[in-house]
Amino acid sequence: MASVLVHHVIGDLTLGKPEIKEFADSETVEAAVKAIGECAEGAITVWKANDGCDRTDGIWPRASRFVGILHSMDLVAFLAKAGEEHERAMRTPVAEVVKPNPTLLKEVDPGTRLIDALELMKQGVRRLLVRKSIAWKGVSKRFSILYHGKWLKTLNTSTATTPSNSGQSSSSSFHDDKYCCLSREDVVRFLIGCLGALAPIPLSSISSLGAITPRYFHIEASSPAIEVAHKLPQDPCVIAVVETNPDGSHKIIGEISAYKLWKCDYLAASWALANLSAGQFVMGAEDNITASDSLVPNLSVSSPIEDTILGASLRPKKFSSRSIGFFSSQANQMAVGGLGSMYRGRSAPLTCKHTSSLAAVMAQMLSHRATHVWVTDAEVEDDILIGIISYSDILHAVTKHPGSLVPTTP
Repeated sequence: MASVLVHHVIGDLTLGKPEIKEFADSETVEAAVKAIGECAEGAITVWKANDGCDRTDGIWPRASRFVGILHSMDLVAFLAKAGEEHERAMRTPVAEVVKPNPTLLKEVDPGTRLIDALELMKQGVRRLLVRKSIAWKGVSKRFSILYHGKWLKTLNTSTATTPSNSGQSSSSSFHDDKYCCLSREDVVRFLIGCLGALAPIPLSSISSLGAITPRYFHIEASSPAIEVAHKLPQDPCVIAVVETNPDGSHKIIGEISAYKLWKCDYLAASWALANLSAGQFVMGAEDNITASDSLVPNLSVSSPIEDTILGASLRPKKFSSRSIGFFSSQANQMAVGGLGSMYRGRSAPLTCKHTSSLAAVMAQMLSHRATHVWVTDAEVEDDILIGIISYSDILHAVTKHPGSLVPTTP
């Protein structure tokens, strides 16, 4: 394991990463809808404009202008609470929507060891801001806390340098402003290519590694979906929609999450969140549900969003499961009851068993670009929840035995 987490540096993960595009906090919610739909990670970083002057060169340090991370669930919840004032809500600056949290991003030097970067992410950092430079060629494999038999001090993220005889100068000495942003998904995607070096951890079950978080947010299928807008978890942003059994256990039938709403019709989803039950929301409501036709409004979607993200026609439309990215051939039976027995389709949550291996869960999350997987009991047939596993849990599991990460002194 030491060869992966200690001999590699965070600069190795920046290859091929595009330069970061800042999204200003003065932009509108409508612009944020477009930006989130087009981004590769389902969430955008929000920044203050560079119009201050706290350095002699008149430029703010980039990381100091970071405001927070905005995802689809934030926007859907905001629009749902805005009610019929969706046109005004679409023009609202995102500064009024995003939850300021500068601790979610940390600027690090490209020469920072991967194990140090993982420690930052385990402490709550969700984005690593790394300077890009044409002079950076990486120092993987030959870099270590042991360099030519000497112990190196822990790298400082702002002033760290590689050894002088390595022929590399610190990226902090470069005077360019090209940065890329690394997420926890980027780190896990790198680690899954090194499973052999991580053995035997990847083949161990997630329960034996203690990678399952038993506490999770949930809402009853019969409860109003709007309740989730008032208690949004942030890491990951997901709430399980469940049916509670007589013994108090939860059977999962769906989820309301930023991951599921990433590329949805935001106005249709916000109406559904405000007017349907949680079970109806995750099942979707088809246009042919006569019982609710009188309750479903015609939603006019502004043309900039239609043309760029939603692909909607200019004429008003009714809410349907397809408009929020969900589909179930049996959705028109949802008023009859028994949601769990008929729940199928694209809206189905990702689940695994508590006996699943860590490698299998990593592959499942990465293949679906998901932020989490629900963990169910392998000893029962029904999808009985026992917890959730997220990127944070995976990073803790990979570094579970810190003693094995440090090579002995020769």
